[in-house]
Amino acid sequence: MEDSDAEDNVETPELPVEIIVYILSFLHAADRKEASLVCRSWYYASQDLRFQKNAVFCFPASASSLELVRSLSSKSRCSLVISQLDGFSISRSLLLEVGVCLGPKLESLALPGSSLTEASLLSLLPRLTSLRRLDLRGLDSLFMSGAFLSREEHRQQVRSALCSLEELDLSDLRYLSDLTFNRLTGCTPRLRRLSLSGCHIAFEFDPYRGCPVGAVQDSSALLSLRNLRRLLAEQKSTLVALDLSRTSITPESLRTIAQVPGLVLEELLLQGCKELSDYSVEVLVKHQPGLHTLDISGCTELTSRSVEAIARGLKSLTHLFLSRDWRITEKGLADLLSVSSLRTLDLSECLHINGTEIVKGLKASGTARARLEALNLKSCTYIQDLAVFSLTQLLADSLRELDLTSCLNVTDVSVRAVATYLQKLVVLRLAWCKEVTDWGLLGMVHTDECEPDEELGDKGPKFTRTFGNMGFFKPPRMPFEERPKLVTQTDLEQFQQQAGASLLALARLQELDLTGCAKLTDSSITQVVRFPDLRRLSLSMLPEISDASLATVAWRCRGLTSLALSHCPGVSDRGVAQAAQHLQRLQHLYLSGCDNITDRCLFVLVQHCRRLKTLDVSRCKNISPTTVDLLQSQLPFLESVHCRPVNGTDLPL
Repeated sequence: MEDSDAEDNVETPELPVEIIVYILSFLHAADRKEASLVCRSWYYASQDLRFQKNAVFCFPASASSLELVRSLSSKSRCSLVISQLDGFSISRSLLLEVGVCLGPKLESLALPGSSLTEASLLSLLPRLTSLRRLDLRGLDSLFMSGAFLSREEHRQQVRSALCSLEELDLSDLRYLSDLTFNRLTGCTPRLRRLSLSGCHIAFEFDPYRGCPVGAVQDSSALLSLRNLRRLLAEQKSTLVALDLSRTSITPESLRTIAQVPGLVLEELLLQGCKELSDYSVEVLVKHQPGLHTLDISGCTELTSRSVEAIARGLKSLTHLFLSRDWRITEKGLADLLSVSSLRTLDLSECLHINGTEIVKGLKASGTARARLEALNLKSCTYIQDLAVFSLTQLLADSLRELDLTSCLNVTDVSVRAVATYLQKLVVLRLAWCKEVTDWGLLGMVHTDECEPDEELGDKGPKFTRTFGNMGFFKPPRMPFEERPKLVTQTDLEQFQQQAGASLLALARLQELDLTGCAKLTDSSITQVVRFPDLRRLSLSMLPEISDASLATVAWRCRGLTSLALSHCPGVSDRGVAQAAQHLQRLQHLYLSGCDNITDRCLFVLVQHCRRLKTLDVSRCKNISPTTVDLLQSQLPFLESVHCRPVNGTDLPL
């Protein structure tokens, strides 16, 4: 008896912290966060520097944030996003604490949704001696008076601290002028990235003085092209990225910027600059051939002539965004896909694209071809199965993200091709592909020789008892699998007669969007949505799914952080109750228009989903505002609640 007691009293030796760190290195960030709550030694292991790369702490200005800032002082470096700052005492105290506790350790600082005073920011900036990124977007309160950094002593203090700043974001500043811009950028002599997206820039004409820009001295009312060009010339040795999206830049102004002597840009964002023409793109390509990233989305005057110029001149291009360039056609895309460095191609809402030239460019033998990792064909309504089937084979080794949202002609054949060939896919979006059915997700061939499923009755398709042997888990070898080639109509017909892979083959999926695929039912959702790494899932507007789908998804995909079930009439309190206990990491939940959801559902969320940040229960006729108020008081991280009643407006929560 005594020996037994002695054995019970022997303490189990603790694992060395290095071993615990090694174990945690195999976990996803959300799992690692849960593991850190096991005990003190596991918490210390989770704070290892290898897990702290690019860690950003986001919080609003409040009294409780003071303690959080003090607790971060033990870290060797950190990045902050502080929202809702104003000129009152809490905000001033918080900024003072940031400067004292984190000044030399802070690498990045963003202040969204704030209305700071100049004095508050000037008390902080001189302390941030290690800052690499500063985000002042939308902080009009700083620049409205025009007096920001007007005193030389303040400029010297800020210049001493920010001499190594690399990224400066001045987006959406309505009151930015030549004077304030010069004062601020004079304190940041080594910029690598500058964003002026959405700013009011006078490129050719000064409306306040009624004369061309450049004919007068620095303006106190607006930012001019002449002043911007001067900055680019002064910092040409370091500046590699420029964002002028949503500005009124003209073709001649873009030519002026592109021709700054010694300026070598790697990234240029011109999204929504609607005055740009094909000529301006040709000039840009000629003078900036080293561009790696080019975003000309929403430049609606551009045609395929711009695509041809890009294909000829930008041989180091890796990311190209052409979304909403409605006049672009297939012409030039084959040459573009011969740029071997290209990794991202966004053709969303390019209405004339059918994929023929993309396939041709990827198929071209004897030449290098793009190894696309992300392809966006959203709303390209001419895309059909033939193109998707060819693309899946040609990009099988490289593609990680595929967006076929609103490709209305895509059917089950495309889904089976994706599952068969793109098994490294991480993101798949099939929203509003209305011809996709259960057969496609299950990787099965529809047959009339099927037996009834007693559990489902007459609802949904019925499958033979041998479907498990039809390639449900493992795709069969296809007759043209040996080497990629252009798919003929005969190949397509042959593929339609075979059982392809089910969606289960995409084991690496982290995001899946099936919104509006109205032919899907519980038959497929309960069988194939089983991805351990899935983080974001949308099943909105699927009228045939029920609580069975919700419960199965929650059980099989416990790492979900975002789940959309809006306008799913078959989802009820029972399904939410079954699912919530498995979705403890859920941060965003969308239940808009679910008529069978009641107040009982909200009490379940309070009990199990403590990390919710966003909740949408708008147009749920059985949800009461009183219960929503209670919910908001009980969930500590809840930031956004939508609870618009039927025929009503959003309540201001």
